[in-house]
Amino acid sequence: MLAFKNISKDYGMQKTLKDINLTIYPQEFVLLIGPSGAGKSTLMHLLLGAQKPTTGSIQIDGTQIENLDTETMQEYRRMIGMVFQDYKLLAQKTVFENVAFAMQVCGEEDDDIVRRVNEVLEKVNLLHKSKNYPDELSGGEKQRTALARALVHKPKLLIADEPTGNLDPDSAMQMIELLKTINAEGVTVILATHNQEIVEYLKTRVIKIEDGMIVSDQKAA
Repeated sequence: MLAFKNISKDYGMQKTLKDINLTIYPQEFVLLIGPSGAGKSTLMHLLLGAQKPTTGSIQIDGTQIENLDTETMQEYRRMIGMVFQDYKLLAQKTVFENVAFAMQVCGEEDDDIVRRVNEVLEKVNLLHKSKNYPDELSGGEKQRTALARALVHKPKLLIADEPTGNLDPDSAMQMIELLKTINAEGVTVILATHNQEIVEYLKTRVIKIEDGMIVSDQKAA
């Protein structure tokens, strides 16, 4: 279980998040919506441990992540997959190498890397593109590569920050269907989106953030 308890985040005099209290349960699919600058990305960065809250605590299964030491934080982050709107792929590496890199930096065995990377590339329907470079891919293929990289460590939690923002409607829907499949396999998914069509299509829990505060939390219909 993931819990934000009285979370606030200030940048100088600017209050980006204001007294956030939120619980997300295992295997939920949760949508974060709200205007740009509302605080959605800040919430995700706090969850990743990339930033610390000004006040409050973030707990996963009872562990306060803001208090983790460097080594434990690295282990924690391997339990989380992250997908960004702008892909964040390494241009000089192939699709296979981009996904494999996440395992290589952890010192995984070569045979394990090959097996697992091929598994996730097949899941996102990109095994046939494994030798291509990012500049040879469509936007949808780049985002599915980023998704494969996020999945390679078998995360318990997947965070997707506007993953369809740069995609055409067909590619966006492919991404959403993959996220649904991943969620159905037991992974908790948190998806930030501006796309109202996606919100209406998924019919799942929707948390709306405005001006750093949760203004509504609607359960799945």
